[in-house]
Amino acid sequence: MIQGIINAENENEAEVVILQAGYEKTASSRKGTAQGPAKVIEMLDTQIEFFSRKFKKNVTDFVRTTRKNLGGLEKLSPEETLKIISESYTELLIKGKFVFLLGGEHSVSIGAFEALAKKYNPNEVTILQIDAHCDLRKDDSDYNENPSPLAHSTVMRHASELGYNLVQVGIRTYSKDEYEYFNNPKNKITVFEWGLEQVQVEKILDAIKTKYLYITVDVDGFDPAYMPGTGTPVPGGLAWHYGVELLEKATEKCELIGADIVEVSPQSETVLTEYAAAELCYRIIAEKFKNRLIEG
Repeated sequence: MIQGIINAENENEAEVVILQAGYEKTASSRKGTAQGPAKVIEMLDTQIEFFSRKFKKNVTDFVRTTRKNLGGLEKLSPEETLKIISESYTELLIKGKFVFLLGGEHSVSIGAFEALAKKYNPNEVTILQIDAHCDLRKDDSDYNENPSPLAHSTVMRHASELGYNLVQVGIRTYSKDEYEYFNNPKNKITVFEWGLEQVQVEKILDAIKTKYLYITVDVDGFDPAYMPGTGTPVPGGLAWHYGVELLEKATEKCELIGADIVEVSPQSETVLTEYAAAELCYRIIAEKFKNRLIEG
């Protein structure tokens, strides 16, 4: 039988649950992110190599992984969608699972942040965000005639208001209001802009002061050469090996309590974005369980 990364039949047998949230109702540019999670799962289970070059072992031999698909979200309001995501995430946390959320647009992460805030004090958690955008808007009224406070461009504003510490990496565009918000010290946000200076990985790591870490990756944070399939691409961004090094070192420094990858919008002419997203997902899982891989 051909082995896959999805190697557990259900969540009771698994240690990692990949939570699929194919939702994009507030997407403001190119549509397609609703299909992102399924395409990333396809790459995870049939395309990327299971053998870790770093650990020289098959991660699948040491970690049991399953998936849970939250279908039908596109029929729901943003409020209803986030309620389902938060409740599903909470149930998995209660069962002791490590949850890896796959979006969909970035707003799905709000559900994860709300669920984790019930288990951890947000003041003791840093969200490491790779993104081209700050996503700190109060709502999307500056570009949407039917504005929503739960739009994808508001996700990190919600995280900040919940009390999380934010470290934003790869930022290349923002509004005046967002600029004023992240420059207010009370909001506990450190922004590393791309293109203005060369930023050493160690400088970003120094900005993470908490024991606990959550990773959120909007694929437009990477250079479009590596992640072209996304709804709102911005020139520039993180190089592939830089991003991998940052994520690996951050998980070495802190206890990883959750992660997500969002805004994958599959393209017909290339699978590069979903492949790269699957590779990142698998590497993050390997880092979460690295002690098993080292000792096993």
